[in-house]
Amino acid sequence: MAELTQAIPQRTSATSYSTSQRRPLQYYVGRGLFWLLIAFILLYTLFPFYWAVATSLKTNQELTRSPPLYYPKSLDMSHYRAVFHDANFRAALKNSVIVALASVIVALIVGSLAAYAIGRFRFRGKQPIMYLILSMTMFPAIAILGSLYDMLRWAGQQPGIGSIFGLNSLPSLVFAYTTFTLPFMVWVLANFYRAMPAELEQAAMVDGATPFRAFYQILLPLAAPGIATTGLLAFIAAWNEYLFASTFTITTKSARYLSQSPTSLVIPSTTSRGATSWPRLLRSRFHSS
Repeated sequence: MAELTQAIPQRTSATSYSTSQRRPLQYYVGRGLFWLLIAFILLYTLFPFYWAVATSLKTNQELTRSPPLYYPKSLDMSHYRAVFHDANFRAALKNSVIVALASVIVALIVGSLAAYAIGRFRFRGKQPIMYLILSMTMFPAIAILGSLYDMLRWAGQQPGIGSIFGLNSLPSLVFAYTTFTLPFMVWVLANFYRAMPAELEQAAMVDGATPFRAFYQILLPLAAPGIATTGLLAFIAAWNEYLFASTFTITTKSARYLSQSPTSLVIPSTTSRGATSWPRLLRSRFHSS
């Protein structure tokens, strides 16, 4: 019996060795083309990031050299120091973080409750509401830009809320950003809650839990991966948004730095006498992204 046990691995290894020897040439050609395709995709994807970082480390003389240099010969860190010493850039970066995080937090709180109600409860008009939420994510931002601008301008003229919800204010940008982060979260999380088994809530209610307690103690922890994913995607969308920020904060010179676009964040600090400092611009975009 021991001899048979020892012979089995030897036979298996010999069989695998002979199988590998019999592999046709097309197998190796296919594998080689596959890895060449992977290498091309990686090069195509990562080269713009490499070029931005390499350009940010070049001097102005190396930047205008022809033919161009694919790597900096001397590392120039002066533009990094200039970017971080720019008070406008630091203020814009801080405002971008505040607005993006606040819009995501508001959308997560409201969207989780709305998605739980839509995904777990049965009520009349449920499907039309879902289609309405889906249609809100399909409208371009320019379609509601004028209406939002009028709403924020009217709110800025009111005595009680004019200093909070008006043009050139961070809360107004948070309110505007929830118009596209909230429907996205409700649509995604509603399908996530719908896929959970109903026995989880039933077991919690048997133990005396209310529907809301079953939600935040049972279902909400289980939905943490989906909430984290949708929150990250919503944060990226809010961070890269440009149209609302440039429209609602353009009326005063100081408020123009509230823009959420990484490029517009650094436009005032990367131009000098009508000329653009491309290394400083790319450094600013690298840090803001």
